Amino acid sequence: MIELPQMTEISGKKEAQERVDRIHAFRRELDQLAREKVLLLSAEERARVDAHLDATLAELAARFDVDISDSQKQFSLAMRIASALGGLALCAAVFLFFFRYWGLLGTSVQVGILVAIPILALIATELVSRKEKTFYYTSLLAIIAFVSFVMNLSVLGSIFNMAPSPAAFLAWGLFALFLAYGYRLKLQLAAALVCLVIYGAALIILAAGGSWDAIMDRPESLLIGGLALLAAAFVLPHSRHTGFPIVYRFFGLAFVLLALLILANEGQMTFLPLAKKTVQGIYQIGGFVAAAAATWMGVRKRYPESMNLGAAFFAIYLFNRLFVWWWDWMPKYVFFLIIGGIALALLAIFRKIRIKAVRADAPLTEEAA
Repeated sequence: MIELPQMTEISGKKEAQERVDRIHAFRRELDQLAREKVLLLSAEERARVDAHLDATLAELAARFDVDISDSQKQFSLAMRIASALGGLALCAAVFLFFFRYWGLLGTSVQVGILVAIPILALIATELVSRKEKTFYYTSLLAIIAFVSFVMNLSVLGSIFNMAPSPAAFLAWGLFALFLAYGYRLKLQLAAALVCLVIYGAALIILAAGGSWDAIMDRPESLLIGGLALLAAAFVLPHSRHTGFPIVYRFFGLAFVLLALLILANEGQMTFLPLAKKTVQGIYQIGGFVAAAAATWMGVRKRYPESMNLGAAFFAIYLFNRLFVWWWDWMPKYVFFLIIGGIALALLAIFRKIRIKAVRADAPLTEEAA
């Protein structure tokens, strides 16, 4: 008799959805093995297996509201997109409504409205999350709460003529982090990480004696923030938020690779007391190494976001260097011909990497079987 993992092993929607996908793959493989006459179950045995799998799918759907068919997955994706767009649209509607009548309101009324909106949105988020399994409406209300909180601090600063401060990014980041971990929302986590990296970069620039809003003039401050996110992806425990390390890795790598790309072209933006050409050479090599390492890590650890981002930036670094070296003196048709040849070579290399990744997965698949 074929035994599947017990339901007690499932602790969240992500794990439940993974098991649903495994069940569908298991059924397809059973059908294939039967057609190839490798594994032939009797009608009674197949009926028992199908009954058990159907009962498991029904229980998973009831407990975790997972998608048990392709059509349901498509609808779920559409609902996630709709919830995000709906939240942003409602925020825009509220903002434009008050913007139209804002000047007619007294200062005390303005302050009261600005304080009340994020609090009411947060209360609504909490109440809805207690009754909703899918978290679509929770996500929508959380977007409204975060955007209204951003607007709150921005407009209050304007009303009282307060000087811009990086502390606002800290407040926004912490609030988004509270929403993300409180309600398991990746979009709010992404917003929190961006705000916190900007805040950390501003502090680094202030410590160096610069203006905090000149972040893009000192990309190394973003590089440090990106490295911190990568470290957090591997250090922080995420037993209850299994999808969060992906967000940490993606944004960490994005900040690191983007900062290296800028510094490779604009060496004068560095903190290092070195000549521009020297700095450019260091970060050009660093960019290629970092992109290759991200791709390798993605293949070895089975992190698709790392592999894809690393491969994309490796190609960007390469084409950027070729443009700088060859564009001004080489005939344009020769330049694009070489670029096309290099693109085909990269395609072949990435294909080999993919084949190695598939082979690396094979022992795990056989062991699981």
